[in-house]
Amino acid sequence: NTQSSDVYEFENTKHPMEVLLCFNQLRERGLFTDVILSAGNREFPCHRAVLVAGSKYFRAMFCNDHKESREMLVQINGMQPHIMDLLLVYLYTSKAAIADNVQLLLEAANLFQILPLGEACTRFLEAQLDPCNCIGMREFAEAHALSALFSTASEMIMEKFADVVVHEEFLELPKSRVIDYISDDDIKVTREEIVYEAVKRWVGHDVVTRSDIQIIKELPNADHDKVYYLTLLRLVLAPIISNKTIFNEIFSFLNILLFKYLNKQAIAAVVIVGGCDRVGGYNMPYVEAFDPVTGQWSSLAKLPAFTKSEYAVASFKNSIIVSGGRIHSRDVWLYQSHLDNWVKIAPLCKGRWRHRMITMGGHVYCVGGYDGKNRLRSVERYDSFSNTWIEVAPLLHPVSSCGLATCHGKLYVIGGGDDDTSFNKLHCYNPETDRWSLRSPMPSLHKNLSAATINGKIYIIAGNEKSIHNYDPLTDDWSTDSVMVDRLESCGMTVCGGKLYITGNINISK
Repeated sequence: NTQSSDVYEFENTKHPMEVLLCFNQLRERGLFTDVILSAGNREFPCHRAVLVAGSKYFRAMFCNDHKESREMLVQINGMQPHIMDLLLVYLYTSKAAIADNVQLLLEAANLFQILPLGEACTRFLEAQLDPCNCIGMREFAEAHALSALFSTASEMIMEKFADVVVHEEFLELPKSRVIDYISDDDIKVTREEIVYEAVKRWVGHDVVTRSDIQIIKELPNADHDKVYYLTLLRLVLAPIISNKTIFNEIFSFLNILLFKYLNKQAIAAVVIVGGCDRVGGYNMPYVEAFDPVTGQWSSLAKLPAFTKSEYAVASFKNSIIVSGGRIHSRDVWLYQSHLDNWVKIAPLCKGRWRHRMITMGGHVYCVGGYDGKNRLRSVERYDSFSNTWIEVAPLLHPVSSCGLATCHGKLYVIGGGDDDTSFNKLHCYNPETDRWSLRSPMPSLHKNLSAATINGKIYIIAGNEKSIHNYDPLTDDWSTDSVMVDRLESCGMTVCGGKLYITGNINISK
């Protein structure tokens, strides 16, 4: 007998779907079901095999020694019956009718770990994004760790701010969220008055609880002086001029005059403050500004009383703040861009160097550092209205020479160390609760870090590596974004015009 070597490999591509549809018919008729899911006031007879095949949640429930694996009736708490029905239709047919139910359906898909359905819901939401709903979409995306939707919604809010703020969603925001938006460096408006008018409408929506002049200090850039004076004028004139028509005419006239006096064309620039000479390592007092549009450098007023090194620098509205420095200095200097000079402001509560500073929510934060003996847990916050520094919640662990960034209204402290040690912990500060927490640590130990935030992610340069790491606060995940030609330690890193700029470094290869 001879056996043919020819093999006919047959595959019926319709078979999997036909089997699945058969299971659905059996489900609808209540045949061969072996479990009942209870949601709300309805019960859904199902087949464990189908549930396990389509959902990691049910796989964990039924394939391990959970009590549900031995029970006929399984209660699904908090699930609306019509959403449970849609989920089962998808598991049995691979089809889902996504419409106004999308948010509830997405929450359920995430709960039951049905990834394809969750991705379909996210794509549907992204397609529905509009200035009238992007604030709510952003809040929803943040609550469910949907990083792509969060970034897209955040970008729309900043790009179309003038259109967004006229809708009800903006008026219903809490004060803290309004501050986050109006103090964001990425906000794009054709006229600075748009930001002022938005805040005025927000306050007017609930005057009793929102008539707080404190929110004025959060208005960005040139708006600060103008709105401050306009608010004072309104408070002074209102009791004097009872006729509303005359009051509005006078106020409008003063508004125009004040705008002409105070308003100046803002230019985004990268500013380098101090540093040390590559030859000899001498400290330099020079301050230079780079215009990304023209590609030109220009000199600004030099640092005053210059004797220090390892100080911290941060931008603040249209100004620059320099604090501390070796050895444990408490001095703080403010650069006034409209006058091109430096003035001394309130000193730090605690002297330090090798610390970091950053602006968030209209405040400047001073984080960690070294006092000559120990690394510090101390964190201070500057209030420009009262010209005072106050201590806020200290770090969970002391740091110096760390990376510092803000993202989604929170402060992130990355790594750090001194001359002999390095650190890989990631601290996260929530200003609303004044509390620190630890997030997923860096993949390796680092100090002398530089960090900046762009497109909803934090980018970090570690001095002993060529890699640029990035961290996604929404997913709490780390990844390596790209590799540089050289290792850069103690470099400058900032964002301007939607681009990442890296300046200077210690050439550690020489």
